[in-house]
Amino acid sequence: MKWATAISRKTSFEDAVRECSEDARGTLGPGGVSLAFVFVTPHFAAYYPLVPDLVSRHLEPEVLVGCSGGGVIGGGEEVEQAPAVTLIAARLPDVEVAAFRIGGDLPDLDGPPDAWRRLVDGGPGDGDPAVEPQLVMIVDPFSVPVGALLSGLDYAFPGSPKVGGLASGGMSPGMNALFMNGDVFTDGAVGVTLEGDVAIDTVVAQGCRPIGETMQITGCKGNLLYELDGQPAIEAIQELFSTLDERDSRLAQSALFVGVLMDEFSEEPRVGEFLIRNLIGVDPRRGAVAIGENLQEGMRLRFHVRDAQTSAEDLRAMLTGYNEATPDEPNVEGALLFSCLGRGEGLYRQANFDTGVFHDHLGDVPVGGFFCNGEIGPVGAYTFLHGYTSSFGLFRPRF
Repeated sequence: MKWATAISRKTSFEDAVRECSEDARGTLGPGGVSLAFVFVTPHFAAYYPLVPDLVSRHLEPEVLVGCSGGGVIGGGEEVEQAPAVTLIAARLPDVEVAAFRIGGDLPDLDGPPDAWRRLVDGGPGDGDPAVEPQLVMIVDPFSVPVGALLSGLDYAFPGSPKVGGLASGGMSPGMNALFMNGDVFTDGAVGVTLEGDVAIDTVVAQGCRPIGETMQITGCKGNLLYELDGQPAIEAIQELFSTLDERDSRLAQSALFVGVLMDEFSEEPRVGEFLIRNLIGVDPRRGAVAIGENLQEGMRLRFHVRDAQTSAEDLRAMLTGYNEATPDEPNVEGALLFSCLGRGEGLYRQANFDTGVFHDHLGDVPVGGFFCNGEIGPVGAYTFLHGYTSSFGLFRPRF
């Protein structure tokens, strides 16, 4: 297994694709290219129809997927607000790679899982991660109910890691582009399944830090939170504010989030075990707090805050945790990074921040991707759509 990433800032689109292809081939050396991902900034929107042909002409990958991106990542750089093309290419012996395309109509979640399996031609599957496919997907945010798609794929492939992002760069329906082999789409989803001697490890950095204590939901309906530990939710939040120092109080006033604990049996929850969701609003009359997630009584949650420093600390903690969980050499050969448009230089006031932290922790592993309208990755046993997140897919040999 060998991976390469390349990026080009050339303003001629064909020159940019050629430069990326030559750089990637130079890294991979002689031999075929099993899989390539291509991400293109909207400055080249007029050339979207030419992407599959140009990449195939210069790189000749067996399978190609990609999309438009508000920014692109590769070759150690993160390019935002400027024309750029990035390619991630891999030679994957003993790995079966297949592309899939999903339209806007999805199977019924109450039906059998086979319909969901057929969406990605993933075979019978039996819940065993050793035989289920590894999935990477790219979704148009305007045309697919992403939550239902992820729930259905979790239902069909419970043992499969799923990582990806929502195409970006287009401001309205039909303006994003999805690439799959020789085709270009403006809706739906595309992706790849990988089976054989490959595993995808996931690292999802949601960019938040917990404040206060973990509490239990004792009253809720849908996404409305009424009680925490038997106390009205609004009063619980007011008490929380009274315990905060000046910095956290200031953050909480503008960037307060809710972390829902995904492992009900966790006695000492750690970073990464909470699913971060927006606090949508407060209804003082009803004493309710609206959360961007459906709730159930008995769930535990903890409030969180976010800023540049917190996001940086969380990213480092998640990558450190990954290294500690793989005390032997993790043997990561390549990585995809799906990062939120709200991160990058606008958040950190520093170029190439997430990429740099990644290299600090995992060494000179090729990493590439794009800035997304939403990021896909697991928290606990389930896959979710995130915001303000960096979701990494780390590729290594399985055997």
